[in-house]
Amino acid sequence: MPLLPAAAALSAVLVAAVPAQAAAIPGFPVPKVYGTAFQPDPGHDFTKGLRPRKDGVLRGWITHVDSGRVEYEPIRWVKGRKTKGYFVGPPEGDVTAYASPVAETVVFLSAAGCSGRRSATTVNEKGLGVKRCSRKELLSRAAKAERPALITVYRGEIVKLQEIYTP
Repeated sequence: MPLLPAAAALSAVLVAAVPAQAAAIPGFPVPKVYGTAFQPDPGHDFTKGLRPRKDGVLRGWITHVDSGRVEYEPIRWVKGRKTKGYFVGPPEGDVTAYASPVAETVVFLSAAGCSGRRSATTVNEKGLGVKRCSRKELLSRAAKAERPALITVYRGEIVKLQEIYTP
């Protein structure tokens, strides 16, 4: 019996060690990293201006940064003839785009390390970034160029962005 209070205390300490937001984010299904079709967003009315995407993970890239709020769009992989391939966004004139604030506690996992140099590649076997970098680095990098990523939206905010390595 004396072990029960000790186990409860240890459990409380372990739960407190996990950031509150990270523990609260559901495990959303992840799309194919190099999927060749745009992900649908049933029920989203794109005629009502830029709004957050529904909760979940989008294969996309950030197209505009403005004071911690970003605009982003879905992307798909196009197999190349001379290269392995590349990502493309919706065609010109297509209004498939979203806008969300970036959470202060966003998890940014870079494929190019925090320095952003391609020589510092930090990816897993799926081609996804694994090096955790700051929110400031995420916003700075996103303002310079479109970078393919898995973008997790939860409660209207971007809470995780995991870069996709492009060969």
